[in-house]
Amino acid sequence: MNHHALVPLGLVALTGFLVPLLVVRARWAQQVPRLALGVWAVCGAVFAVATALLPAQMVLSGESSHRLADMMFALRPPTADQLLHLDGRERFAFALSLAVLALPASAFVRRLVRARRVRLRHAGVLRLVGRYDPALRATVLDDARPAVYCLPGRSRRVVVSSGAVHTLTPAQLAAALAHERAHIAGRHHLLVAAAEAFAAVFRRLPLARHGGTAVPLLLEMAADDRALRRCTRDALATALYALASGRAPRSAFAAGGPSAALRMRRILTPHSAGHPVLRGLLTITSATLAMTPLVVACCSFPG
Repeated sequence: MNHHALVPLGLVALTGFLVPLLVVRARWAQQVPRLALGVWAVCGAVFAVATALLPAQMVLSGESSHRLADMMFALRPPTADQLLHLDGRERFAFALSLAVLALPASAFVRRLVRARRVRLRHAGVLRLVGRYDPALRATVLDDARPAVYCLPGRSRRVVVSSGAVHTLTPAQLAAALAHERAHIAGRHHLLVAAAEAFAAVFRRLPLARHGGTAVPLLLEMAADDRALRRCTRDALATALYALASGRAPRSAFAAGGPSAALRMRRILTPHSAGHPVLRGLLTITSATLAMTPLVVACCSFPG
């Protein structure tokens, strides 16, 4: 086997198997959800690139394979002129990489389009049956059940049921609205679509299997943390309790939902921010160092 394939092979094992299994069991992930989300996102991106590079390195000649490895280590993509002067074997390797990369990319685009279509239909219904409240900066929907949710993307809006307006105190309602606006501002629907795409394409892969459940929960926790900049812990926790049974349409983010109990416990149990961050960075550093022997071996044999 071409020894230059060892690095993408190692990256596939690292980001597809090892790091996801470490992160999904780590306590720090729920304490610093934004760092954990960054790890999941980087793992997904690196895994996709590595799986695209692996078949290319398998079919390239030794000299071409070494040039590709040098570009990869230097993070230097090929120029347009280099792409125009590829030989037949290099063109085949390039096409093979694009075909592999197209699988998760097309699944991601399909999910974005499908979710956007659902949100646009729901937004059309809201224009007919809802009313915009300028004081809340949200659309109020007549429904006795307390619910607060948002539609992200181009049809972005926050929706509040009349039951939530009557049930929640002003502080609780403000906390729930801040949570939903955090989802919109953070463009969290993109990460959800990416996690769903990976789960569809790489079903048995730990990165896809665990990421599909971990990412939505971490996004809710990240939105909670952002909302806590504007409200108290008690206000947000009690709002989650009141909205726990609330329902939201597909492709929307709801303030309550099945994760409300876990998030309430997390909100009401303050933790030190320093130690979880250090533990998370230690996990990332350890995983990165695991690639060092493969990189050294690859650079030691240029042919």
